[in-house]
Amino acid sequence: QVQLVESGGGLVQAGGSLRLSCAASGHSFGTYNMGWFRQAPGKEREFVAAISRSGDSTYDMTLCADSVKGRFTISRDNAKNTVSLQMNSLKPEDTAVYYCAARLGFLASTIDEYDYWGQGTQVTVSS
Repeated sequence: QVQLVESGGGLVQAGGSLRLSCAASGHSFGTYNMGWFRQAPGKEREFVAAISRSGDSTYDMTLCADSVKGRFTISRDNAKNTVSLQMNSLKPEDTAVYYCAARLGFLASTIDEYDYWGQGTQVTVSS
């Protein structure tokens, strides 16, 4: 199993940046594909980005939702058991609770395919 704890959320003005981090504990972080999801008030949880297991930027595969493409970047550091989400050019519609998630197997972008979840961190973007 793996335990996930998100950090880095907060309040930021539109156009600003935030960097979210997710610290993983447990066994074999490098065997998990990692994802970020978000849930805005009154809306369903949605996929944001995902990264494959390798931890080597030469070989990592990533997925990214169209709504954040070009603005958000996912990365991981297997030596530190962390996955990060760099968020630039933030918009009010990015306001949500952001969740880190982990899964074995192949890279995926659907909620049901992820096995482990963090508690979430709030991101609020003011206009």
